[in-house]
Amino acid sequence: MKNIKLICSILFLIVVASSCTKIEGIDKDLSFLNSFSAPSNIDKIFEISNDNSGNVKITPFGTGVSSFTVYFGHGTGSNAKADVVAGGSLTHSYPEGTYSVKIVAKTFNGDSAVTPFPLTVTYRAPENLAVTLTQLAHNVKVKATAVYAASFMVYFGDVTNEVGTPLAIGAEISHDYAVAGKYDLKVVALSGGAAKTEKITSLTVTDPFGLPIDFESAFVAYNFQTFGTAQTFSEVANPNASGLNTSATVGKFIKGNETWCGTSSPLNIPIDFALGTKIKVLVYNPDPLFIGKKLNVELESAVGGVPKNGVAVKKVAVTTSGAWEELIFDFSTVSAIKPTTKFMQLVFRYNDTGATPGAIIYIDDIRFTN
Repeated sequence: MKNIKLICSILFLIVVASSCTKIEGIDKDLSFLNSFSAPSNIDKIFEISNDNSGNVKITPFGTGVSSFTVYFGHGTGSNAKADVVAGGSLTHSYPEGTYSVKIVAKTFNGDSAVTPFPLTVTYRAPENLAVTLTQLAHNVKVKATAVYAASFMVYFGDVTNEVGTPLAIGAEISHDYAVAGKYDLKVVALSGGAAKTEKITSLTVTDPFGLPIDFESAFVAYNFQTFGTAQTFSEVANPNASGLNTSATVGKFIKGNETWCGTSSPLNIPIDFALGTKIKVLVYNPDPLFIGKKLNVELESAVGGVPKNGVAVKKVAVTTSGAWEELIFDFSTVSAIKPTTKFMQLVFRYNDTGATPGAIIYIDDIRFTN
C-alpha cells in the first residue's frame, strides 16, 4: 500500500514539474506572423536638386512595409545601394543621365517586393557668366564666375582646332599670345552635364611699346601721356603725305598753357645706348611763325637710376613749315650717358622757353640710330 502511494506521488510531481516549464500565454507558435500581408502599393518621391549638384532625395513608401533597400542604379559596391526604414529618406548624388532605381520593400516576416522606377537627372545651364581679363601686351589672365557652373573651358582663339584649357571655379589661368593681333577669347561655363553657357570677348594683343615709333601698327599701344594744362597728343591722319613722309598716320602735339608742358611715354622696350647715340624724328610745322622754335627730346627713367632725369635732354630747332623735315637729336655729347645706359621713358616738349598755348607740331618715324 505504501509503495502504491509513493509511486502516485512521484507521478504527480513529474506532471507538475513539466507544466511549470512553459510561461503562461507564451509558446513557440509564431504562426501569427503570417497574418502580415506582402508589401503593396510601393511608390517613391524623387526630389531632384536644381543646383547642378546631382543630389536626389529618395523617399520610398508602401503598405505593410517595415524597411526598404534602395538600389540607385549608379555607383559600385556599398555605394550602389542603401537601407532606409519605413517613413525615412536618403540622398544620392548622380551625374546627369537616365537611371533605373530599384526599390526593394520588406515586411517583418521577410516578404519582399521589388519595384523599378525610372529617374532622369538633367543639369541646368549656368547663369550670369562673368569673365575678367587682365592683359599686358602679349599676356592675358582669365578668371570667370557663373551661377550653377561646375567648371569652365577657355578658348584663347589663336590656335586652329583649339581643344580648350580647363579653368576651375575660383582659379585664374594665364596665356601668352605668340603674335600680336585681334582675337576672340571664348569662355564656356560647364554645368557638369550637357547644358553650357558661353561668352566671347574680343581683345587686341599689342606688341611691346618702344623705338621705332611710326604710328602705323594696329597692335602697338602708342602710350603718349600728357602733362600740363590743355596739353594734348593724338594719332591723326598725315596732314601732308608727301616728301619725306607719305605714311598714313602721325602724332599730333598741341601745346598746353605752361611752358614746361609736354608728353611722356613709358616704354616696354628700353632705349639702349649700346645700339646707338642718336634719335631721329620727322616733324611737320604747319605755322611759319614757329620756324626756329625748338622740339625737345628728353630721356628719363634710366635703368639703375643713372643719369637722373633732366640730364639727357636735347633741343633742335624747326627750320621750315609746310613740309616734313628730319630733326636729329645727338646724345653722344651727354657725358653722363654710357654705352651701357638704358632709358625707359621718352619725353617731348615744344618751345619750352615761350608761352605759346595751342602751338601745333606733328611728329612721326621716331627711331634710334648711330
